[in-house]
Amino acid sequence: MTAAPRVVVVGLGDVSVVHLAAIEKLRATLAGVCDSRGDHRALLDEVRPDVVHICTPHDQHVPIALDALERGVHVLLEKPVAHTIEQADLLVAAAKDHPGLKVGVCLQNRYNLTSQAAHEILTSGELGRVIGASASVLWHRDAAYYAARPWRGIRERSGGGVLINQAIHTLDLLQWLAGEVTTVRGHAGRYGGVSGDVEDTAHLILDHAGGARSVFFATTTNAVDSPVTVEIVAEHGTLLIRGDLTVTYADGRVETIAELAPEGGGRAYWGASHELLIADFYGSLDDPEPFWIGPQEALRSQHLIDRIYHLHP
Repeated sequence: MTAAPRVVVVGLGDVSVVHLAAIEKLRATLAGVCDSRGDHRALLDEVRPDVVHICTPHDQHVPIALDALERGVHVLLEKPVAHTIEQADLLVAAAKDHPGLKVGVCLQNRYNLTSQAAHEILTSGELGRVIGASASVLWHRDAAYYAARPWRGIRERSGGGVLINQAIHTLDLLQWLAGEVTTVRGHAGRYGGVSGDVEDTAHLILDHAGGARSVFFATTTNAVDSPVTVEIVAEHGTLLIRGDLTVTYADGRVETIAELAPEGGGRAYWGASHELLIADFYGSLDDPEPFWIGPQEALRSQHLIDRIYHLHP
């Protein structure tokens, strides 16, 4: 696409700030916006954009994406793909029916410098086989958080709590770095008393195809938003992501890769990689291949979460 893409944003909640900032920085043409209660079909028909960014509550993701694809519009949507697997499957099928259109999902933590470096080191084989991994998301969400956006605490609209709304990024990194997950066991529950009918705490054990095992803990009942931690233990060294990436080799060498600091709007825990993902998505619009983090790929982590939800409805 030689000309600057014409873009609309549907959904003007918190995360739209980083999308709007990226659109401006990348010199795309912002042709229109509407909030989650607006008429997105009228906007699409009137503006006829090249790309729509979907930043709405989870239960609105797929209906808007389907309407966009039917109108020949590329789709970039916030995680998760949908509030249910059944809805997500509709988008997977629609994306296959429109091979000339891109559908991307914002699992932007894969674009973190630390994640990219860790993935490169692991795939190079330098550290040998992955033996195991662990990760934690210790964040704070109080009653005001749910009161500000009531859908967050309603399972029928959000699809769930800490797992699907906060920790999905970290689960995605675990399976991306440690390998495909073959089995998942765990528990999710409500312990903080402010999260409506969605879980605020969860613990999981993941078995990976290569024989590694991961342990995972997530909660929104922590006193503060602590840094997300991901540790990968391999035969010849350990990778620790906690802000920056620390690589400790078996021979005693230690290497540190710094993470980019977020700029402008948005929250610190969102990181700085939305812009990188959005720029990559725009750069892929003329590529005949699907965007690498499409709905099918994004569903890998969501399926893990769904298994826990079915164990503990």
